[in-house]
Amino acid sequence: MNNTFEKSQNLKAYFMLVCATLFWAGNFNMGKFAFIENISPFTLAFLRWLLVWIILMPFTYKEILSLKKIIIKNFKLLFLLGLSSVFLFTALTYKALNYTQVINASLFNTAIPATIILVCFLLKIEKTNIFQLSGLLISTLGILVIITKLDLDILLSLAFNTGDLFMIAAIISWGVYSAFLKKRNFEISLLALVQIICTFGLLMLAPAFLIEVNQGNSINLNLNLIYILLYVAVFPSIGSYYCWAGAVSIIGPNRSGIFLSLIPLFSTIFAMIFFDEKFLFYHLIGTVLIILGLFLSNKKIINV
Repeated sequence: MNNTFEKSQNLKAYFMLVCATLFWAGNFNMGKFAFIENISPFTLAFLRWLLVWIILMPFTYKEILSLKKIIIKNFKLLFLLGLSSVFLFTALTYKALNYTQVINASLFNTAIPATIILVCFLLKIEKTNIFQLSGLLISTLGILVIITKLDLDILLSLAFNTGDLFMIAAIISWGVYSAFLKKRNFEISLLALVQIICTFGLLMLAPAFLIEVNQGNSINLNLNLIYILLYVAVFPSIGSYYCWAGAVSIIGPNRSGIFLSLIPLFSTIFAMIFFDEKFLFYHLIGTVLIILGLFLSNKKIINV
């Protein structure tokens, strides 16, 4: 009975993780579209999370008011979660997409599982095993196959531009967020948790947004802006955060983190659709390696 329940919970977590990564992959493309539409990074981040805050408030305010003491008691943790995810990861990702390609930016997400494992190890949040490390290595190899097109010269000549540096900072922020998410020791619905984290993040995004506006970065209200905001507010914000937090609570940050390797895979597919790129042999090899890594990382060590 317990094994059946555990398998059911694991399948639920895996489904949530696939949805989360799919929505986040779309977010990279929307970030690039926003750049084309001359929407500044902090402006997009602020408007995105402001819309999320407005959408969620009718469904979460009663629960949040009943948790005032818990929120105050866990202020530092919630502040860190808002800082590392809503503020830093979101804004830095959109900033990176001003300088680098969608596939390049999404590639750096393969380093997030390593960051999560490292943070968890250093802070003794969760143990790691040989399967997780091996799965991480194989999935990362799959991403390298895709980005290098099986051409060693491309790998050896890889140069970091400004966007790459912003993405490095972003993935470190997300690694910290995922690791500390496991330290939450109070009961709260996932939507209310997203609402609270969103609130803390908005408090930090607001000054950056005002600075961009004062620098002359005006907001042109048009259909493209509305479409972009609706997508980034509903899918990668509410949808992904809900799915991610739920999955982490079931199988932990280490096993969840390896699924982030799917983001570059999905981003590549979206790039094929929107930019008419071709699915070639190296894409197939990379995809097989990523999936193999995902399965391997979720194996458990059996003590005999």
